[in-house]
Amino acid sequence: MKKITSLALPKDGWAGLKENFTSDALSGFVVFLLAMPLSLGIAKASEFPPIMGLLTAIIGGVVVSFMAGSKLTIKGPAAGLIVVVAGAVNEFGGGEIGWRLALGAMVVAGVVQVLFGVFKLGKLADIFPLSAIHGMLAAIGIIIIAKQIPVLLDVDPALYKGLSIFSMIGAIPEFFANLDPRATLIGVASLAIMMGWPYIKNPLIKKVPAPLVVLLIAIPAELLMDFQNTKPAYALLHIGNFVENVGYNVDFGGIAMTGIFIKYIIMFALVGSLESLLTVKAIDMVDPYTRKSDNNRDLIAVGAGNTLAAFLGGLPMISEVARSSANVTSGAKTRWANFFHGLFMLIFVLVATPLIEMIPNAALAAMLITVGIKLAHPKEFVNTLKIGREQLAIFLVTIFFTLFEDLLVGIAAGIVLKVVMHVLNGTPISSFFKAPTLVSFTGNRYLVEIDKAAIFSNYLGIKRKLEEIPAGFDVTIDLKNTKLVDHSVMENLHHFQIDYERDGGTVHIVGLENHTPASDHELAARKLKRTV
Repeated sequence: MKKITSLALPKDGWAGLKENFTSDALSGFVVFLLAMPLSLGIAKASEFPPIMGLLTAIIGGVVVSFMAGSKLTIKGPAAGLIVVVAGAVNEFGGGEIGWRLALGAMVVAGVVQVLFGVFKLGKLADIFPLSAIHGMLAAIGIIIIAKQIPVLLDVDPALYKGLSIFSMIGAIPEFFANLDPRATLIGVASLAIMMGWPYIKNPLIKKVPAPLVVLLIAIPAELLMDFQNTKPAYALLHIGNFVENVGYNVDFGGIAMTGIFIKYIIMFALVGSLESLLTVKAIDMVDPYTRKSDNNRDLIAVGAGNTLAAFLGGLPMISEVARSSANVTSGAKTRWANFFHGLFMLIFVLVATPLIEMIPNAALAAMLITVGIKLAHPKEFVNTLKIGREQLAIFLVTIFFTLFEDLLVGIAAGIVLKVVMHVLNGTPISSFFKAPTLVSFTGNRYLVEIDKAAIFSNYLGIKRKLEEIPAGFDVTIDLKNTKLVDHSVMENLHHFQIDYERDGGTVHIVGLENHTPASDHELAARKLKRTV
């Protein structure tokens, strides 16, 4: 998207509402059409009452939009947290009891996220190896696909209740043997629409959200086949009355299960914050007005929203990337687009509950499988290999341990492997948390010299020095004295260069002539050649 740097920034607050009402309201409506079925599907897959997905989206729009530190991101339930939420519900006992106890951990995790923002930990994403983060997301995608295949096929839930992910994958042939033909037809058609929609060339047709098209086909098909009277209850979505279900639903009794309670506080706060920060970073890069978000304020807003949502029974929210991207492409100007998306959601759930309950679960499963495929697409594996074989190893190890155990173990395994690789590559132990970084200024030029090693675990110190450099200067980052520059630092320096040059300065990254890259990729890790 072309940057509109020559125009005045859109106004914020009430003046922004008046100035940008039409564009923000229209964009919010488009995002609502995208978010409504996805929010329902995410909640159902998370073992939460489906209507609670809509509650989270409403709070994320109507409440959190006023506090957020980002202008164009959409707050709501995320497919990337399905694994964490469903795991919490099941480990706390499953069913309604598991849901209420999981809410207790979510309340505390929301407070932790607020503290992350208060103590200015919005740079949290920079201390994790990028390959481990991508591996975690790919593993989440695989889990979503495995768990939604039997729903797409309208298989009796008794066939897969309690199965591990590896068992679910192994049982796929059995699921196909027990599929319901009519519901599967709706599911497969919905999946084809979701997967094929991005390839449509007509710009007017493409503006219609694919999930809306799915609903326009799936609901009439379900009515024609009379699912209400000819299919088991699990074939259709059931949400109940919104007003009756929303209230004080949290139960803090899970504190007695100390280990599980602490585990899920960490997972909700860590995974949710990581995903949210990565989305804010991505949306800043496509904001036509090149505005920079306040990551710490955004974490406070998301944490506050999560605390409120958990008290009332809702799922955890993040800044969600697909809905935020749709918001940008639909012409949103300010935070009011997020507000309108939540407002339209509230109006719809109050007046159209019977329509929502006509949605076949197979259609919702198709939407979630599409999300899973995007997260775990083969191109993710190929792109990681292009960066370097060592990055693929970290990526695959993170996936395996996430599938085998959980997200915390998975990302920890990826980090441990990364550390071992750095040690084997000769990184001094003293450099793991601090890279000697000298900044000097001559004339109109800043020189940043980094010694020993520049790796994921010490990048925050490097970033702090870079952020102290005023805008508009000529900056040279000299890496000739580093024994190792890992992929995470190479990519972060690349993003720094883009951001700094966008604000009128210039950046030169030099001193890598004597380093051997791990691959031909421009952002591959680089190791200093040994001198004889």
